[in-house]
Amino acid sequence: MVDLLHRWQAAARGAGATDVAELTRAGTDLLARWREPHRHYHDTDHLTAVLDVVDAHASAARRPDLVRLAAWCHDAVYDPRAGGDANERDSAALAGTLLGRAGLPADAVAEVRRLVLLTAGHAVDPGDVDGALLCDADLAILAAPPEAYDRYAAAVRREYAHVPEPAFRAGRARVLAGLLDLPALFRLPPLARRWESPARANLTRELSALPLP
Repeated sequence: MVDLLHRWQAAARGAGATDVAELTRAGTDLLARWREPHRHYHDTDHLTAVLDVVDAHASAARRPDLVRLAAWCHDAVYDPRAGGDANERDSAALAGTLLGRAGLPADAVAEVRRLVLLTAGHAVDPGDVDGALLCDADLAILAAPPEAYDRYAAAVRREYAHVPEPAFRAGRARVLAGLLDLPALFRLPPLARRWESPARANLTRELSALPLP
């Protein structure tokens, strides 16, 4: 966890944060959120995986430190009982509060909030390379080997243990179909070449395997 906190501090300072004490408090707060016991997939492992993809392809971004901060904040609020895009909206609001207190310039705070909100639907405008990098990193698990993808799907089901099976199947099918309906799951050319086909194969396989109501 110390390494993760250092990564947060480095990104925040690189983006212009000026209050070291506040950004340290913010990082500690965020880590506590990512470690909440109801998280089985949206946890620090997911955060680390997203950050690793962002770091590996940072040269494609215009403002990579802002993408890193958005990665930190994009699932900071995660309540499986919330409806619609409430988690993304609340995560963006939290990002604004924490980064504002840490002295990040207002335009940078606004950009982090914008990036976080993109993860609600993963629809990115052409030319938005920072949004593309964040969304590609967030969806990277979709292109994992089948065994890893199945563990991800099972972890998501545990997060929604409160939802009865028929309702979960219906909701999950809508999510999978919505992803498959995207013109492209991945936008950065190197990632699209590697990940688009296996991701679509995983999504199609899971959708076809969902038991009928």
